[in-house]
Amino acid sequence: MQPHKPSQLEPAVDTHAPGLGDADTASALAQYIEQFINAWEEDAEQAPVLSQFLPADEELRRLTLVELIKVDLEYRWLQRDLPKRLTEYIADHPELQSQAVPPDLIYEEFHIRRQCGLAIDPEEYLTDFPEHADSLRQLLGLQNEYKSTLITRPETSMALDQIEAGETIDDFHLILPLGRGAFARVFLARQKSMQRLVAVKISADHGTEPQTLAQLDHDYIVRVFDQRQVEEGDLRLLYMQYLPGGTLQSVADRVREVPESERTGQLLLDAIDATLEQRGEIRPSDSSIRRQLASMNWTDTVAWLGSRLAAALEYAHRRQVLHRDIKPANVLLTSEGVPKLGDFNISFSEEVSGTTAAAYFGGSMAYMSPEQLEACLPGTGRTPDQLDGRSDIYALGVMLWELLTGRRPFDDSVNAGWANAVDTMLQSRQRGVPPEVIAQLPKDCPAALRRVLLRCLEADRDHRWSDGGLLRQQFELCLDEHARELVDPPPDSLRLRLRAYAVPVVVVLNLIPNALAAIFNYQYNRRQIVEQLQDATRKFDMIQGIINGIAFPLGIALVGWLAWRSVRGLRQLARSGHCPPDDVPAIRRDVLRLGGRTAMICLAEWIIAGIAYPISIHYAAGSMPPSAYLHFIGSLVICGLVATAYPFFGVTSYAVRSIYPAMLQTCPGGPADARELQRLDQRLSWYLVIAASVPLLAISGLSLVRPAGSVDAHLQFVEQAVCLGGIAGFGLAYRFFRQLQTDIAALLRIVASHRRDAPLDAGT
Repeated sequence: MQPHKPSQLEPAVDTHAPGLGDADTASALAQYIEQFINAWEEDAEQAPVLSQFLPADEELRRLTLVELIKVDLEYRWLQRDLPKRLTEYIADHPELQSQAVPPDLIYEEFHIRRQCGLAIDPEEYLTDFPEHADSLRQLLGLQNEYKSTLITRPETSMALDQIEAGETIDDFHLILPLGRGAFARVFLARQKSMQRLVAVKISADHGTEPQTLAQLDHDYIVRVFDQRQVEEGDLRLLYMQYLPGGTLQSVADRVREVPESERTGQLLLDAIDATLEQRGEIRPSDSSIRRQLASMNWTDTVAWLGSRLAAALEYAHRRQVLHRDIKPANVLLTSEGVPKLGDFNISFSEEVSGTTAAAYFGGSMAYMSPEQLEACLPGTGRTPDQLDGRSDIYALGVMLWELLTGRRPFDDSVNAGWANAVDTMLQSRQRGVPPEVIAQLPKDCPAALRRVLLRCLEADRDHRWSDGGLLRQQFELCLDEHARELVDPPPDSLRLRLRAYAVPVVVVLNLIPNALAAIFNYQYNRRQIVEQLQDATRKFDMIQGIINGIAFPLGIALVGWLAWRSVRGLRQLARSGHCPPDDVPAIRRDVLRLGGRTAMICLAEWIIAGIAYPISIHYAAGSMPPSAYLHFIGSLVICGLVATAYPFFGVTSYAVRSIYPAMLQTCPGGPADARELQRLDQRLSWYLVIAASVPLLAISGLSLVRPAGSVDAHLQFVEQAVCLGGIAGFGLAYRFFRQLQTDIAALLRIVASHRRDAPLDAGT
C-alpha cells in the first residue's frame, strides 16, 4: 500500500484559523509533517521551502517550525547530502530569533551529525548556546542513548488516510467513520461473519491493546471482541463493542457552548442525542438512567461520570493495567449516558509477557501528570516504567475539571519546541491549579467535589488518591447531599470552625451538665438534709468543696485527654496531608466512642461521690436518719443520669458531625467503620431512655422521699426547676437523637461503599 501524495504543497488544514485547540495539535502537526515529508519524497534533487509549510496561527507556527526543522535536518544530513546547520535556520526564520532556541533542536542536530560519522565535541554547543549550558550537559551526554524528540511521525497517518467508509477490509464492511486520532481511525462496521455492528479501530500493527483489554471485563470499560492483522499496509483491526452515544469530547465541546447557569444533566443527554441523530440512530425511550441524569444538576452529573470512570480505573489497576491516555475522546458513551473507558492503545500491563512500560509510553500532553511529562524529557531521571495508576487519576481529574468548567485547569498554550513546551507544561502543573482558576468553578460546585478534584491534581503523586477505589468512594460522597455536607461543610459553618477546638469543646460539653447537676445536688441536699443536722452546714460545705475540688479537675483532665487522644489523627492529617494506615481504624473508633467514654467518666465520678458524700457527712456530723440517705440516693441518681445522657448526646453529636467526617476526606472508611457506626446507632436509643428518665424520676422520686406534710417553697422551686429542665433536656436530647440517626445513616452510605465491586448501574 503506497502512501498517498498530495497534489500540491498547500497545507491540508486551515492555516488561517484563529487558533487550534490542544486536542487538535498533535493531529495538525502530523498533517504538516506528512506534507513536508511528501515534498521531500517527490523531489529528489531540490529541498522543499520549509516556510511554505508553516501555519499562519502564531501559537502553532513556532511549534510546527521546530518539528519541521527536525525532519529537514534528517533528510538533509542523512539522506540527501544537503547539510544545513542550526545557525542557518535561525538566520532564515525570525521566529527562532525572538526566543531562545529550543534545546531539543540542538539535541537533534548534535545526534544527526554524529550519525553522519562526524566527531562532534559537545563543548561546541555549550559555547554556541550558553543559555542552555546546564540542560545541554545532560542532553548531550555521550552515555545517553539517542531518542528522537519528533512529536509525531506520519507513516501511519498516510496509510490510514486511504481508508474510506464503504470499503470492505477483511471481515468488515466499513459503514461510517466514528473518529480519528493521530495514529488510528475508528469506523462503524458490519462484521459479515457474525452479522453484527461493531466498532473497528484501524491502526499500525503494534502495541498490546487486545491482550491488555482481554484481561478486562467491566461495566465501564469498552468490551473488545478480537483483533485481525492486515498484512497490506501493516495494519491491525481491533473490533469491539459499538457504543452509539459518541464520546465525552462532544460533551466537552457542548459545555463550552452552553452558559454555566443552563448546564444540567440534560446537557449530557443532548450531546448523546445529537450524535445519535448524526449517525442515523433512533433516540432511545426514557429509562431510569436517562430520567436520573435529566434531573441532575451539572456538578452532580460530573461526579456521576467520575464515579463510574474511577470504578473502571480501580478494576484495571488491580489487574496491573495502566491506561496512560485518559481524555474525553477516549471515553465512549452508551445511548443511556453510561461512560465506558476505551482506547488502551498505549496502556501497559505487567500481565502481558514481553512488554515494558517504556514500549507503550505516550498519552495526550494536556492531560498528562507531572511525572508523565517528566518521562518525556531527557535528563529528568524519570522513566516511563516508574509511572503508576496515580498518573491515570491525575488525567481523570483534568478531564473532569474540563467537563465541569468548560476549560482545563492549566493554560497549555505553547509556541516553542517540544522540550520547551513539555517543560512549560511541567512547571505549570508543579505549581498546582492557580487560585484564579479555582475561583472559576461553578457557583453551585460542592466543596466536596472541589476538594476531590484538587486532590486528583496534586503535583506530588503521593498526595493524590492512591487508587481508583478511594476516588470512586469520594465521588459517591459528592452525590450524597447530606453526606457531603457533613464531610465538607460550608466555609462559614460552625461545625467547620469548631474542628480546631476539639479539646475545649468536648470539655465544655461535659462541664455544663455536670456543673448544673452539682449545683442541684448541693442546693437540694443542703436544704433537705444538712440544715436538719446540728452544726453540719459548715462541715458539709467543706466536704462539698473538697469532693468537687478533686472531681472536677480530675474529670476535666480525663475528658480532655480522651478528646486529645481521639482527635490526634485529625491534627496529624492537617499537618501531613495523610493518615498513617495502621492507626486509622483505631483513631476513628476512638472518635465514635468519645461521647460514650466521656459519659462513663462522668457517671463514675458521680457514683464515687454518691458513696463519699454520706460517709463523709456521717463521720463529720454523726449519724443521719434513713430518710437522709434516701435523699442522697435520689439526688445523686438524677445527677448521675444528667451527667451521663446529656454529655453523651452533646459530645457524640460533635464527634459525628464535625471530627469524624473530617477524617473521611483523606482516609475513607471501611467495614470496621460501618460496624462501629451501627453500634453507635444502637446505643443512641439507650441514652435517649436515660435522658427521658430524668424528669420522670425528678417528679416521682423526689416527691416520694419528701417528708409528709413538709412544705418548703425553696425546695419545691428546686424540684420544679429540675422537672422542667429535665423535660427541656429530653427535648434537646431527642433532637440530637433524630439528627444523629440521619447523620449516621449518611455516613454508613459512605463507608459501606468502600471497595465495592458491584456495578453502579446498567446500560448498553
